[in-house]
Amino acid sequence: MDISRHLRDRNCPVCGSGDRSQVAYPSKIDEEKLDDFAFASRKLPEYMHLRLLKCPTCGVLYASPALAPEFLASAYRDASYDSSEEAEYAATTYAGELDSIVGAIGDREVALDIGTGNGGFLRHLQKAGFRQVIGVEPSHQAAARADESIRPLIKIGMFHASDFAPGSVSLFSCFQTIEHLDDPRGLCSDAYQLLRPNGAIFLIGHDYASWVTRLFGEKSPIFDIEHLQLFSKGSLRYMLAACGFEDIRVGTIQNRYPLAYWMRLLPMLAEVKRTLVPLSKKLLVGRLPVSVNIGNIYAVGFKRRK
Repeated sequence: MDISRHLRDRNCPVCGSGDRSQVAYPSKIDEEKLDDFAFASRKLPEYMHLRLLKCPTCGVLYASPALAPEFLASAYRDASYDSSEEAEYAATTYAGELDSIVGAIGDREVALDIGTGNGGFLRHLQKAGFRQVIGVEPSHQAAARADESIRPLIKIGMFHASDFAPGSVSLFSCFQTIEHLDDPRGLCSDAYQLLRPNGAIFLIGHDYASWVTRLFGEKSPIFDIEHLQLFSKGSLRYMLAACGFEDIRVGTIQNRYPLAYWMRLLPMLAEVKRTLVPLSKKLLVGRLPVSVNIGNIYAVGFKRRK
């Protein structure tokens, strides 16, 4: 996969700063190792990433040069998908935060989930009582893996705010996707415009300041060619506040996955993982659910009445 011709320089995607002097992590890419899963969710880590700069203004880590939006749209559209089981576990974890959000937004009209994958979270939104539930997913293979009852709720393609009426959405969710966007602040600004009064945005992403990153460094799976930026709690709060959100709360979320999935993320040789992970599933121990705080963070912000 030749990505070099699709790279372009950019300023900080959160605050617009043009100061590119702080190189946090030089580029680490071996294009021969990129395959159909390079832009897939919950893949086997490749431990590769673009050059990451640290913004001196808002604190976000961001890729520059970064992959062009047109290339990304094509890559995500055609990406392979084999993580339905993990997606269901993730959806259940994220749904654990729903009660506290739904009780504060005032109504349950439209819930819009960006990067919905196989639509696992949409079922939880239905159970939460939203009148209309919509998912947006660029990967054809991921959407095709949705349950038959959920598939009609998924709009296949990239998210475009113009597809939805301003002031029509009660809850705007986006999980493990904010790192993949060329313009993450633009997405949050779009969310603000789409939300009804007292509506909420609900984000989940990776924390580059977490204990996992401090322990494993660039062997942490958050360092990935797909990630165009990585947030900390402070930089995520900064972005939401800059877009007009109020009553922002940011915290750490504990993920629950089968042990075999956690094994896939450990910094071991890929050949070793390809032996141990299937073996653990065969022996059933790999199917045991385990809850771990791996440094994922959530952020919730509200569009308050003026």
